[in-house]
Amino acid sequence: MTDVMVTIRRYLDKPTASGLANAVSHGIRDGILAPGIKLPPIRMVAAELGLAPATVAASWGLLARSGAIQTDGRRGTTVVDTSALGSSRYRQALAHTTHFRQDLSTGVPDPDLLPELTRALKHLTTAATPGNYLDEPVLPELIETLRDDWPYDAEEFTVVDGAMDGLELAARTLLRFGDRVIVEHPCFPPLLDLLEAIGVEIVGIPLDEHGPRMDSLADALRSPVNAVFIQPRGQNPTGVSISRSRARQVAAALKPHKAPVVEDDSAGAIASTPAISLGRWIPSQTLHIRSFSKSHGPDLRLAAISGPSALINQITHRRQLGQGWSSRLLQRILLTLLTDPRAREQVEHARGEYRLRRDLLIEALASHDISVEGNDGLNLWIPVHDESATTVRLASQGIGVAPGSPFAVLPEPDPHIRVTGGLITKGHADIATLLAAAAQPGIRRMTR
Repeated sequence: MTDVMVTIRRYLDKPTASGLANAVSHGIRDGILAPGIKLPPIRMVAAELGLAPATVAASWGLLARSGAIQTDGRRGTTVVDTSALGSSRYRQALAHTTHFRQDLSTGVPDPDLLPELTRALKHLTTAATPGNYLDEPVLPELIETLRDDWPYDAEEFTVVDGAMDGLELAARTLLRFGDRVIVEHPCFPPLLDLLEAIGVEIVGIPLDEHGPRMDSLADALRSPVNAVFIQPRGQNPTGVSISRSRARQVAAALKPHKAPVVEDDSAGAIASTPAISLGRWIPSQTLHIRSFSKSHGPDLRLAAISGPSALINQITHRRQLGQGWSSRLLQRILLTLLTDPRAREQVEHARGEYRLRRDLLIEALASHDISVEGNDGLNLWIPVHDESATTVRLASQGIGVAPGSPFAVLPEPDPHIRVTGGLITKGHADIATLLAAAAQPGIRRMTR
């Protein structure tokens, strides 16, 4: 016990719950508090450090939520071997035990609806684009093109390697261990994995057909909040797009709290609802991320971020410690795809096709008395009686779907599955029949 307390004392810089959690976390990262080491009882730690037992208990709670420690009754509290933890939420959502004749679990775009690269590649005459390491990280022409199609007048832009790269850079720039963060419920599993890895307290806000529910947001804002993460349109998994009036209400509620808002517009150009951002009302608090993976190709690995100069500069400086910048060769390809008339036509066609496929599946499900909310994006959030039974039955019929539990932030009374309807090119009525049969008996309508 003495060695443990010596380590904690060495790293403790603030006599608070988050300060103590940071001290233990620091010891774990440095390998001093190794997996399996037992932590002293709460009262002993409190007495030796001159802290209230409630402060130590709150600290242990933060560490437990982050997965760093676990408490097992009389056996005490021990440091967890994080390398041996179970699958992440993302892996759980996409775990496959068989090959599907139709895999609707992935959330990826239809490759047949991506724009052709032939014309874009013709514009590349050399790989030396640019010729040295000191040029601007983002092509000025690309920023100019982005501004013309952005949902608000943003102060600064940068380009990163996809939406998740942007979310990680934003989260690690804005957040510290023990911070309190608001997310949507249900939520994209990789974001939850990221936030849990940082060790923040995650607060879920349910959605309705217009976006985050204002009553739940008001309750969450009764305590200090360090950041808010939302998907403004085509939310994954629900397909909900925030309405203009709801966006204005959310912005008004967040403005007094000064908390940064990180928007993940992952649907991007294939979304059928207009682009929208809280940056229209609170630009100094907003980081807006637009991904081009769904619209122009997952392997382009590009997304744009806008926000106040101070925050974008912090993100840019953080990147300089690693990869430095996103390939300007790929940026030139994206620039051509965004400005070439033929590529723009192809993306517009894809947008309409995804909307049609979604509508056809929703209409077919409605004929089986299954109501699905959300009006955009690739995915449908379908209520079922039993998540496991539904996924197993569909798998036996060669159809892969994602279980809903990895997306859940709050306790979910009504189980769901996520179905990537954007990949269904034909036979919507037949697939809806299989989905309905697997979801029955006792299908509950989706209520939030």
